[in-house]
Amino acid sequence: MLIIDSKDCENIDKALKKYKKKFEKAKILVQLRERQSYTKPSVKRRNEVLKAVYKQKVASGQIEG
Repeated sequence: MLIIDSKDCENIDKALKKYKKKFEKAKILVQLRERQSYTKPSVKRRNEVLKAVYKQKVASGQIEG
């Protein structure tokens, strides 16, 4: 749960902005999306390897990214 300490004279827009920043830093939305479906550890590992290979190819100039 995110808690925002707001002062009595603080504008609601500033409090909302603080909440949004905390929400992004906490990565709550990312966690919710990950929990919606189960992915096997082997599939996660394979995706990580494929991403690493792609990044390496982009860095070496083989792929325009």
